[in-house]
Order: sequence, then C-alpha cells, then structure tokens
Amino acid sequence: MKTQAKPVSASRVTLSQLMQPQHANSLGNVHGGWIMKLVDEAGALACMRFANRRVVTVAIDQMIFRQPIRIGYLVILTAEVSYAGRTSMEAEVRVVAENPVTGEQTHTNTAYLVYVAMDEEGHPTEVPRLIPENDAQRERIEQAKVRQQFRLKQREQMENRK
Repeated sequence: MKTQAKPVSASRVTLSQLMQPQHANSLGNVHGGWIMKLVDEAGALACMRFANRRVVTVAIDQMIFRQPIRIGYLVILTAEVSYAGRTSMEAEVRVVAENPVTGEQTHTNTAYLVYVAMDEEGHPTEVPRLIPENDAQRERIEQAKVRQQFRLKQREQMENRK
C-alpha cells in the first residue's frame, strides 16, 4: 500500500552534454540513437529519484525529432515524472539543443517513457503517489492517464494475438 506521496518537482532532473564528433551521424549531425540513449537515462533518473528504487524501461512512446542537433551544441534534457501508477511511472523528457556561443535554444523533441520500480529481488514494487503542484501538471497527469490506458489496451491486444 502506498504510504507516501511526492510532488512532481521531487523527480525533476536536468542533464547536459556537449555533442562531440563521436556523436555524429553520416550527415554530421548528432545521431538520433545517441539522443534516445540520453532520453532514456534522463527518464530513468527522474523515476529513480521519485521512487527511490532502481527502475527498468518498459515502453518508449514515439520520438519525433523536430530539428537536427549539431555537433558542438549543448544538449539539455529535463525529465520529470508525469504519471505514477501502482508500480509504473511515466517520465516526460524534454530535449533542447543550445548553441553555447549565442545561447540560442531550440526545442528538438519531447518523449514519454514508462518505467517500473524494482525491489531488491528484482520484482516490481509500489511507487509513491504523484502530487501535482500546478494546473499544468494536473492536466499533464490527466493526459498521461489516457496514454497509459492506451498502452495497456495495446499490450492486451498483443497478448491476445499470441
């Protein structure tokens, strides 16, 4: 039984990394897979911070890259829990590319990922209740509930096909 509750801000993390030549794709921009790795790390850290547990990635909703990220730019990822179920959490991860010389920032994508909290034996364990701190967070939680219902329905359909 959930005995604790935490505000959204208790989960918030920010990661920043300078994009180097080893992060480049064949076009000279940052490889999308590298950004996906960073997004997964940021989301996992937000959920670990929130649940005070290790987590595993269960689902990644679509990730649409709105703009390329250039080598030499600073990638800033801001993640926080946007939904908490019994053992699962959804994290919203916002990705911004910043030109470190001019300070110009471009929002390149936002992704939603689902994680499950694990106990010491590797079994799913309950997570705290999520407390919204403003109207925008309340609305985002409601939107996340809809996304979670959609994911559960998709999972059920996939299992019925077996």
